[in-house]
Amino acid sequence: MKKLLLVILLCLTFAQDGQPYPPLDLVSVPTAGTLPKGVFSVETLLMKDGGILPKMLFGITEKFTFGVSFGVQQFIGVGDMEKNKSAPEVQMKYRLYDESSTLPAILIGLNTQGKGSFINRPGFERYEQKAMGLYVMASRNWNALGNLGFHFGLNKNTFENNDGDEDVNLFFGIDKEINDSFSLLMEYNFARDDDEVNDTELELVRLGKGYLNAGIRWAATDNLLLEINVNDILKNSVYNSSTDDEFESMNREVKVIYYEYF
Repeated sequence: MKKLLLVILLCLTFAQDGQPYPPLDLVSVPTAGTLPKGVFSVETLLMKDGGILPKMLFGITEKFTFGVSFGVQQFIGVGDMEKNKSAPEVQMKYRLYDESSTLPAILIGLNTQGKGSFINRPGFERYEQKAMGLYVMASRNWNALGNLGFHFGLNKNTFENNDGDEDVNLFFGIDKEINDSFSLLMEYNFARDDDEVNDTELELVRLGKGYLNAGIRWAATDNLLLEINVNDILKNSVYNSSTDDEFESMNREVKVIYYEYF
C-alpha cells in the first residue's frame, strides 16, 4: 500500500501539462466538448475478454468533430479474433452553442458504436450495451480548485431496437481535475432503452439499475492520455446462462488517447 501511494505521489509530482481541449467523453458517455480545428486523435480502448476498439477523430471545425471506430473481439488472448461489424461505426458531434458565464454548452451528436461485442442473430442485432445513437448534450464547467464539469444528456437509439425497447434514455456525468495532469471521471447511464431485455440464452439479463462507471485520466505527456476505467459498478448485468451462477459483471478497461495537429 505504501509503495502504491509513493507511485501516485511521484506521478502527481512529475506529470506533464494537461490536455489542451475539453474531454470529448467521460468513461463512455459524451460531453459537449469537441476537438479543436486541425486536431486529430487516435484512441484505443482495451476491453474485457481481450477486445480492442480503435477510434480516430478529426476536428473539422471548432464546433464539428467527425470520427470512425472499428471493434475486434478476442484480439488479445487465445481463440479466433472476431470483428464486430464489417463496416466501421460513426461518431459525429456538432456544438450548437458555446458555454457562457450563465449558460451551458449545447451539442447534438450521433454515435453508432455500442459497448462490448456485437450480437448478430436472426431478429436480434445489437451490441451488448446499446450505442448512444442520436443525442443532445449540455455541459457546464466551473473553476473549483481545478476544472469541475457537469454533463447531462438525452439519447435515442433508432437502429438497435428489435428487442422492443425503444425508450428515450437519460445520462449524466462529472469530471474533476485533481491537478493539470489527473482527472477523475464518473457517469451514470439510466439505460432506459436497455432495461427490458431478458434473454438468458444470449446472457443479456438486466436488473434495471443502469450503468455506473468511473475512471481516472492521466495526461502522461503533451500528446498522450492514459485512462483506467471501471464499468458496471452496480452490477446491472449479473446472469451467466452456462452455469446458472452470478458472475462479476463489473469490469476494468484501459484507454490510450494520442492527439496531434494535421
